Amino acid sequence: MSLALPGTDIAFAWPWALVLLPLPWLARRLLPPGAPADGPALRVPDAGRFASLSPDGVAVRRRPSPWLIAMWVALTLAVMRPQTLGEPVPVAPSGRDLMLAIDISGSMAEQDLYAGNRRATRMAVVREVAKRFVERRTGDRIGLVMFGTQAYVQTPLTTDHRSVQHFLDEATVGLARRDTAIGDAIGLSVKRLRETDADARVLVLLTDGENSAGVVQPLEAARVAAASGIRIHTIGVGSESPGSMAGMRRPRIDEGTLKRISAATGGQFFRARNRQELEEIYAAIDEIEPSAGEVEPLRPVVEVQSWPLAMALLLSVGWAGARVSGRFP
Repeated sequence: MSLALPGTDIAFAWPWALVLLPLPWLARRLLPPGAPADGPALRVPDAGRFASLSPDGVAVRRRPSPWLIAMWVALTLAVMRPQTLGEPVPVAPSGRDLMLAIDISGSMAEQDLYAGNRRATRMAVVREVAKRFVERRTGDRIGLVMFGTQAYVQTPLTTDHRSVQHFLDEATVGLARRDTAIGDAIGLSVKRLRETDADARVLVLLTDGENSAGVVQPLEAARVAAASGIRIHTIGVGSESPGSMAGMRRPRIDEGTLKRISAATGGQFFRARNRQELEEIYAAIDEIEPSAGEVEPLRPVVEVQSWPLAMALLLSVGWAGARVSGRFP
């Protein structure tokens, strides 16, 4: 048990030692005066000795020297082990390694979702919801993989969540061409996650279509992920209403494959038909894969017993000097 001084960084590791403070006073009150030391058989008293007697001839105890009182207080404080907190030391976070694989194929420009009261593209909604998800993942290392016809690492695993949010803002539909390489995106994400030694490694894959490009089959990549202890949560995003985009057939979400990918790795499949559902999905992932929480810097404890000990030493030297000079009897 420790005791902290309010409004300061000083605490005492052994506050119970405070009971020693009145010990000299109790000894003075309860113990009889000591017998005189051996000396000459005949001693002539002087006026000073008579001054120390009461009217009835009983010896009167002198007041203890303030120097001695201050010395005892300083020694008691030293026994209480005063401590203070050192400068904060950064602590490496111990959260999850989490990759976000986000589809930026041409169909993500479809305006079938809403941002407030206005229609917005799938990419715009995904971007804003994913940015808030990243902001909540305190203590996690997050990476970003974008994929269309090709998959590429946009942001390596990092605790710099502002950089991840920045590159989410920079995500451009069609930059990786119009097709959807789900298998390649999983394979690239798994490759990066396998290079880490985190206790929990997770991939969140979001797409609005089916695997139509790339050299790696999604289920093969999922089996590699499962063998590496990597969980994959898949999200299919987009409205189910019929329609077309720029004269092209709206791509169909391959829910069956996405479900099998998640099931093979111990993850879950989610379906987002609107912005609210997408926000609820990321909130559900927060519960399934809780973040490490706020990481506070470590402040080491520094023993400062030397302070009161030094004070006691200085007081003892001053008291001894006063005795020698005759200022104190």
